[in-house]
Amino acid sequence: MRLALFQPAIPQNVGACIRLSACFGVELHIIEPAGFRFDDRAMKRAALDYGPLGHMTRHPDWNAFQRDRVPGRLILFTTKGATPLNEFVFQPDDILLFGSEPSGAPDFVHDAADARVVIPIQPEARSLNLSVSAGIALWEGLRGN
Repeated sequence: MRLALFQPAIPQNVGACIRLSACFGVELHIIEPAGFRFDDRAMKRAALDYGPLGHMTRHPDWNAFQRDRVPGRLILFTTKGATPLNEFVFQPDDILLFGSEPSGAPDFVHDAADARVVIPIQPEARSLNLSVSAGIALWEGLRGN
């Protein structure tokens, strides 16, 4: 199981995902460009001292990520998902992909996904925070394997 963030814009979310990857022992892939510098103080504060344990790889763009990624299904988490999280069956080598906070994932990312999953929330709610969504998805994926 791996986490991947497509062009993240909020440093605190990346910091929280660094902590997630460290605590659960999974790789974290950042698909740039990001909306901040990686020496951003907010990200460092959110990641605390988990950075060296986070197994983070930065990819300069989508094409580099696609070229360099290891085999495994690409599972896109989206508010426009087709399969509710509670109905999705994970595999151990899945890559859990999350779009950019302000804009989500563009069509070419949706097209590349092997599956699209939505985390069911109340109809009147817009969306969950990126790092909260990543934590929910990762836990569910790991729990099922």
